Amino acid sequence: MSTWDDGTTPEAAPMRLGNWALAGVRFVLIAVVIFGLMGPMVLVRLLGFSQISQGIVRLACQLTLRVIGLRVLTQGMPMTQPGGVVANHSTWLDIFVLNAVQRVLFVSKAEVAKWPLIGLIARSVGTVFIERKASHAAKHRDTFQARLNDGYRLLFFPEGTSTDGRRVLGFKPTLFAAFFAPDVREIAYIQPVSVAYFAPESCDPRYYGWWGGADFFSSFFNVLGRYRQGRVVVTFHPALAVKDVADRKVMAAQTQAAVQSGLADALKVG
Repeated sequence: MSTWDDGTTPEAAPMRLGNWALAGVRFVLIAVVIFGLMGPMVLVRLLGFSQISQGIVRLACQLTLRVIGLRVLTQGMPMTQPGGVVANHSTWLDIFVLNAVQRVLFVSKAEVAKWPLIGLIARSVGTVFIERKASHAAKHRDTFQARLNDGYRLLFFPEGTSTDGRRVLGFKPTLFAAFFAPDVREIAYIQPVSVAYFAPESCDPRYYGWWGGADFFSSFFNVLGRYRQGRVVVTFHPALAVKDVADRKVMAAQTQAAVQSGLADALKVG
């Protein structure tokens, strides 16, 4: 996987025997939660009960975070209108955190479907996989519109990569284009969301970030092995009506500014 890289190497907290034992126990419990709820979730989705299936996904993510011990605090409220949700991307934990606080479908680059473990989870929860190529724009528009018509809200990371959690990279306007299609623009809203992670005591402030040469499994088990976890603050900003915004580039700039401001404010408060 290619992630943002500032030339530094993420520092992992030391893992002793007790940490590995705790990581193993948590891994088993998470597997029980996810795979135990996966069957009912897929069944109700096949039967056409999309809102119930999203409720099951949300429950699974809430229970997973409870097992990990990561506290989730929220500010503001998720929007109720159809459309998209955009957030800064720091870590693999974002998938669980953002699913735990709202009902959404993730939009992700196609390669994520092939990732170990995360890919399986992403496919099972109904993630919309896309190829980030201009030639696929029409296909993306049709896919997005179909999901919006089914009552879903689509969540994506416009930075296109994950960081150390202490910054927001430029939002790429490309993914916003589908929301400006004539049939979608009149009904869709975009809600910016800031996600701020706070490391466990004595750990690097960037502890939860996943960037540069970080290995997924090393990060995953290191987090699972922490006796005391940190916390994450999710801030929901006011949703923007797509019809009131000039174009995708302006939408990218406005949502980036909101997410950036929210992250800075949260980190400042601590």
